[in-house]
Amino acid sequence: MSQSQVATQREDLIGALFGLALVGGVLSDAWAHVNVLSTLESFFTPWHALLYGGFAGTAAWTWWLAFRHRRRDQRWWANAWPAGYAIGAIGSLIFLVGGAADMFWHQIFGIETSLRITMSPSHMMLAAGGALLLTSQMRSWWVSGEGGLRAVTGVLSAALGTMMGTILIIGMTGANTIAPTREYVVAAAGSASTSSGAAQGIQAYLLGTVVILVPVMLMLRRRATPVLATGVAGVIGVFLMVEHQFPMPLSGALIGMIAGAALADAVVYRLDRQRGVDAPMRLPIAGAIIAGALWAGHLIGLQLAAGIRWPVELWVGVVVLTAVLGAVLGTLSRGPSRS
Repeated sequence: MSQSQVATQREDLIGALFGLALVGGVLSDAWAHVNVLSTLESFFTPWHALLYGGFAGTAAWTWWLAFRHRRRDQRWWANAWPAGYAIGAIGSLIFLVGGAADMFWHQIFGIETSLRITMSPSHMMLAAGGALLLTSQMRSWWVSGEGGLRAVTGVLSAALGTMMGTILIIGMTGANTIAPTREYVVAAAGSASTSSGAAQGIQAYLLGTVVILVPVMLMLRRRATPVLATGVAGVIGVFLMVEHQFPMPLSGALIGMIAGAALADAVVYRLDRQRGVDAPMRLPIAGAIIAGALWAGHLIGLQLAAGIRWPVELWVGVVVLTAVLGAVLGTLSRGPSRS
């Protein structure tokens, strides 16, 4: 599919708002799975109606942007897509097939719970297709090279796409862990260690670093924008808080994580203004700052809400180790050009 034009700021904004409605529908369904599972007996629920209604609006708008040119180009479905939207249209088809598969899957195997939700093939299709569809405005922003409203819709699109693409594993990441509030206990010498809970918590922080830093670094590689990490971390944090009905101490940790992201954005943006976007080690430094600030904020939130019971080596080690991983991800995200 060729891309013959760039969508207007208004078109991107409408698309991003439809995407917000889609993720809102996903959130309502996730909330239902967590809080009212006993009432979910079939595919046909009010929450699925919200989810697929949001999808219908997002997909319809995406296809309309090409379909309206059908009189000028008989092959509008191949040639008339605004830049960045053709991949989104493919994503809508994947989501549609995944939705049909999900309906049959529920009818045959029932409503999934716990880890079964993550491993359901139909849910994987929905997540992949939704991520491609929701990031259309992000790609449009990249191509346009503009700031202002275009940057706002681009960051929102990236945040929504990240949430959708990682929704099946987001519960396994550091954003959703309260492991540091649990006592760290190691069995006596010669016995099996009982510190596996702490090990899983550290693994969650490392996975969370990858989930958040990869999209942020890809955007930062193209241009300096002041709210990249805040947008991605904010959508993830709000999603998890609403899904679980604002539990403590998790809500305190998520608020701290978002605050850490905002501080990191401010520092990174200031460095970009002072050093320039071509400065040596720009992305590795940014990756280290963002990762370290994210999880330092998360840990501070846990400390204020419930108290951290890990020894100092563990919680300081989490910040240092994730910062190192952030620097590695920043290094890997560097490319020959920013287009």
